[in-house]
Amino acid sequence: MLRFLTSGESHGKGLVAMLEGFPSGLAVDGEKINDELFKRQQGYGRGARQKIEKDKAEILSGVRHGTTTGAPITLLIENKDWANWLDVMSTEPVDVTDSEIAEKLAKKTIKHFRPGHADLAGTIKYKHDDIRNVLERASARETAARVAAGALCQQFLAAFGIKVVSHVIQVGSVKSGTAEDDDLERIEAAIADSELFCASQDATEEMKNYIKETWSEGDSLGGVIEVLADGLPVGLGSYTQWDRKLDGRLAQAICSIQAMKAVELGDGISASASKGSRVHDALYPSSQESDGYLPFQRKTNRAGGLEGGMTNGERLVVRAYMKPIPTLLRGLDSVSYPDFVAHKADYERSDVCAIAAASVVARAMVAIILADAFMDKFGGDSISDIRDAYDNYRTSLRSSKPKPSQV
Repeated sequence: MLRFLTSGESHGKGLVAMLEGFPSGLAVDGEKINDELFKRQQGYGRGARQKIEKDKAEILSGVRHGTTTGAPITLLIENKDWANWLDVMSTEPVDVTDSEIAEKLAKKTIKHFRPGHADLAGTIKYKHDDIRNVLERASARETAARVAAGALCQQFLAAFGIKVVSHVIQVGSVKSGTAEDDDLERIEAAIADSELFCASQDATEEMKNYIKETWSEGDSLGGVIEVLADGLPVGLGSYTQWDRKLDGRLAQAICSIQAMKAVELGDGISASASKGSRVHDALYPSSQESDGYLPFQRKTNRAGGLEGGMTNGERLVVRAYMKPIPTLLRGLDSVSYPDFVAHKADYERSDVCAIAAASVVARAMVAIILADAFMDKFGGDSISDIRDAYDNYRTSLRSSKPKPSQV
């Protein structure tokens, strides 16, 4: 079982990710991890924080001479802005009688809830006297640690021919359309030229104009992300228990990302308004010419690669719906804390639209869930053991494929 945890605060010393249960024998490319971290900081509509941080992951454990050992992998991402928050975010007691320190603390104390954030519920739940205690951990800055862990999982999946790609298909009301039928390499090449990781350049420009307009109004925008995965074998996940169903695990992983409010798998939303004959993907015998290992084929993939909580051999299609960022330059009506008097919400440095960055996070979370499901299915403590089990599984399926004389 692959376990994944993060720790750290937005303006603390740094962020930490730990992966436990990762197999030995995988060659790790640190530059690929840092490339994903770089992408997470990109995107039109990002705030000033991205000009400060230049995220890089330092591997503290679980890797020796560039190869995983099977021990827990720990990754550290330093916060460059920490130097400006030494007293405010100190883990040691500070001298509040020092006028300079007291002034810094007062300036950074959050006294008015920001609707849409974790502020209100978190402050009441944990009985804090400063809303900042909630803000620091609930901040989307935490996703840098997820992206580092997800980058490792993408490298694991790639070792078995599995590729995961994400792209932006909507910002606010501006849509580009899905690309679920396109080649993943083509999508990657297209989004590399887009400031919003959108496969359509025309839609990118329209999205940017909408963000710019919203920016001038002191408002914010959300959008929709599509995550696609090719090369997945049949049978990841399980129908036997609710918590082993892969669609449920993917939905939980996506909704755990800050600002995500809905998930769609395949044509899930439109399918709810259609008849079954127009929704489900019919099965046909594989052709003699097919060089694949499966003895069947489909002409459609409306299920998005998932049936009964398991992968079915088709492309995985997951869509994540992100709400507008709730930190607004023009603060919403709110109340103060702890006296609950009417007041405008506090403003903390933020983005106008972080959909491009969120697409990188969504890809990371999908990769983490898929890697865990793959390890669960094929077992083994080393890459070689997992590969042997995977190859045997594919061979067993290939042997059931009809021979020319049987067709």
